[in-house]
Amino acid sequence: MQKFRDHLLYQNGSSLSFNGTDFIIEGLSDAPELQYPGFIIFLFIYLVIILGNASIFGVICLNSHLHTPMYIFLMNLSIIDIAYTSNILPKLLSMLITKVNTISFWGCIYQMYFFLAMACAEVLLLAAMAYDRYLAICHPLHYVALMSLRQSAGLAMSAWIIGFLDPSGHAVLMSRLSFCASHVIDHFFCDIIPLLKISCSDTSEVELISAKRIALTQCDPSLSWM
Repeated sequence: MQKFRDHLLYQNGSSLSFNGTDFIIEGLSDAPELQYPGFIIFLFIYLVIILGNASIFGVICLNSHLHTPMYIFLMNLSIIDIAYTSNILPKLLSMLITKVNTISFWGCIYQMYFFLAMACAEVLLLAAMAYDRYLAICHPLHYVALMSLRQSAGLAMSAWIIGFLDPSGHAVLMSRLSFCASHVIDHFFCDIIPLLKISCSDTSEVELISAKRIALTQCDPSLSWM
């Protein structure tokens, strides 16, 4: 993590005038009477996600009959779901209970990066699962040869590697932007589009890489905000 931050600092040089301060996340609601009910609801949702996906992971690991390509993909999908929500919900729960809606610049960049990484890995993993079902249905006699455990593990690993590498360009470019117009993020977590809206720098490079990204990998859920 520290190497990633140092890399971003190197890319940005000495132009981090605002990047040492905090952002203010607007959150879901400013109504005080909704803070605690919201905390309870999102805590329940978070626990269900964690326990549900952990149960799926544990059952597949312990049952040797489930050690097949489809369940290997499901194990990875469970890990992604846990990582996905753990990147956003703990901070949201903290904001709801403490009423402190600030996040550091680097904390925001990291949150955005891991959100995009998990989203991309999930899309690629779902594509691998679809390919697995295609082989099982359309080529049942050759399924074992076409989709072995080794091949499914390779597809899952590729989804993780591409998922973490793909959004690194976004993180570097976003770290070089200036945010002098506003420090308030109109969202409940750090996402690309809300950050671009408050930047006073030229955002054409970020928009270009986002367009290329979705064209090549379909891994940019943040574009739905545009």
